[in-house]
Amino acid sequence: MVKFSLPIVVMLAAAAGLAVAQSAGAAQSREHGDSLLIHRVQQEKDMNLPRRGLSMAQVEKTWGAPQRKLSPRGGDSKKHPQINRWEYSNFIVYFEHSHVIHAVLNTPAGNNTNPADAN
Repeated sequence: MVKFSLPIVVMLAAAAGLAVAQSAGAAQSREHGDSLLIHRVQQEKDMNLPRRGLSMAQVEKTWGAPQRKLSPRGGDSKKHPQINRWEYSNFIVYFEHSHVIHAVLNTPAGNNTNPADAN
């Protein structure tokens, strides 16, 4: 028969309660993150953002010159093509070589509040 002293039993019970509370907090955080992402995707649908396949010239003709052209990334091999990023007031456009691959809102939900920091 194993005997436990009261302090050990109390510590184990407290640790189990903490683990359950942390697990519930993580689930709430995931749910909150999911709802932020869903909200951002809905906002992007409603906005007139550059669509995949447009050239840099077409983007500049339609939306004007970007506020900033961030330094390119990649380009060292075929597996890592050059990615260019143009920053507008409320969105960022990503280009592979010279064609749009994606445009995203410049929002905290998208973690793009200061894209120059990723420069």
